[in-house]
Amino acid sequence: MLFWILVATLTAAVAAVLLLPLLRAAATAEAPQSHDVEVYRDQLEELKRDENNGLISGDDANFARAEVARRLLAATDAVKAVTPAQPVKRGNRLAQLAVVLILPTVGLCLYLRTGNPDLPDAPLAARLANPGDDMNILIARAERQLVANPEDGAGWDVLAPIYYRSGRVEEAAVAFRNALRILGATPVRLGGYSESLIALSGGLVTNEARDSLQKLLAIEPGDPRAQFYLALALKQEGKVPEALAAFEQIVSTSPAGAPWLPLVNEHIAGLKGDTPAAAQQAGTRLGNPTGDDIAAAKDMTAGDRTAMIEGMVGSLAEKLKTDPRNFEGWMRIIRSYSVLGQKDKAADALKQGLAVFPADGSEGKQLLALAGELGLKADGGVE
Repeated sequence: MLFWILVATLTAAVAAVLLLPLLRAAATAEAPQSHDVEVYRDQLEELKRDENNGLISGDDANFARAEVARRLLAATDAVKAVTPAQPVKRGNRLAQLAVVLILPTVGLCLYLRTGNPDLPDAPLAARLANPGDDMNILIARAERQLVANPEDGAGWDVLAPIYYRSGRVEEAAVAFRNALRILGATPVRLGGYSESLIALSGGLVTNEARDSLQKLLAIEPGDPRAQFYLALALKQEGKVPEALAAFEQIVSTSPAGAPWLPLVNEHIAGLKGDTPAAAQQAGTRLGNPTGDDIAAAKDMTAGDRTAMIEGMVGSLAEKLKTDPRNFEGWMRIIRSYSVLGQKDKAADALKQGLAVFPADGSEGKQLLALAGELGLKADGGVE
């Protein structure tokens, strides 16, 4: 009964709010010239008083009285012309009827059809106790238990993949990390943790993700997911021959028709440029050493090898001046400067790369993730 009293009260309040402007509109539309009529009548009375008091002559009073009377008649005629039709008033009455009768009736019918006034309250505590198939309630329940018992490894283990599938990647990484710490390493936990870290870095295979993937391979050799991401890491570092060999290794050990093969073949085609010659040309064009360069470098002294690398990096820097949209080139040159110990140049290259690829974009996030690995600041400084 209390429910229906509240519904009636709220309905009346809403109806009153809707009716107020309609009632005001009807009142103001009744006789717009009625105020003028009152003013002219007052003027006639004032003329009469002035004449009796000798403040105005009889001729002037008659002249002014005639003019005011003419205006009074015109205003009176205007009032009479508006009052009989009352178009605004009739429209207001229909609107008022709709607010008072039609809207509450329609709302009541809809509620009786779709609502359930007899449904008992469902407070959060009761829903957490009986979550049913509601995934949000299940997550809230697990989170509440973990707050009370943060060392519950099974709880973290359950939540981690749910977080990842829900797009809550940062929370997924934390959950996988806690599950690994409490329950130990398994291929599923290590793989999920690695993928969470990679997703957080915008697709960049970080050092922490690489370590996790290598642990996964130690437990389960030949795992295609770990092999793929490690090959991708080689590609991101600019190690084209090694990356190509790693991707081809995945193809050679995978069963025919494996669902990951199209993506692996796509990377292979990109590294090869569809032909081995094109791959070497692409590597030279971007400042990557070819297989012959690597073989020659083995017989060089440390100084000559460093000079060769610096020459390649310099060549890549020149290419980036003419082709600043070469994202892989920026990733490679930043890492190369860091390997050479030229942190200032690496920081400057990072700053230039972020000018081309803003930090809020996918490529910018990868540049920032690489900067975090190498100890560089986004403003061009060094940590």
